[in-house]
Amino acid sequence: MINDVIKDVQHRMHGALDALHREFKTLRTGRANASMLDGIVVDYYGTPTPIAQVASLKVPEPSLIVAEPWDKSMVSVVEKAIRNSDLGLNPATDGKVIRIPIPQLTEERRKELVKRAHHMSEESRTAIRQVRRDGNDKLKRMLKDHEISEDDEKRALDEIQKMTDKHIDEVGSILKSKEVDIMAV
Repeated sequence: MINDVIKDVQHRMHGALDALHREFKTLRTGRANASMLDGIVVDYYGTPTPIAQVASLKVPEPSLIVAEPWDKSMVSVVEKAIRNSDLGLNPATDGKVIRIPIPQLTEERRKELVKRAHHMSEESRTAIRQVRRDGNDKLKRMLKDHEISEDDEKRALDEIQKMTDKHIDEVGSILKSKEVDIMAV
């Protein structure tokens, strides 16, 4: 029973870290990366669809992303979606292919992205703490229902706290790494 609670807590904390990794991939750095466009949704015949599902995305050089919609009639729609995203990109098209040059980031834009990364990290920390709270509540309920002893509860609470500390430290190191990546010129 206790092992189930601990496994669930660990799984959910891992999920929070995975979500942070995915969110950080959408943050722009100075280099082109196709996953930067993951957050862009295209209106595909009335259905909001991720850009990766309507076009092939390639990175032929460090400062360029090339999007090639499979349906050529979608070229202007994809271009418009990229232009309207908050990434500050200015795509150009030749009717078949969309070239998306990745401009160098200004110092101001870098600081803005770092601030956004801090916000994402704080949301991740909050999610991890919420998972800890849920796990602790389950253990307290189990103690109250006489399913576990006080010693078992204390050991499990300590283990959950250690997992929480480890995952929050990991969020900090992931954030530091992303900060260095964003601020690198």
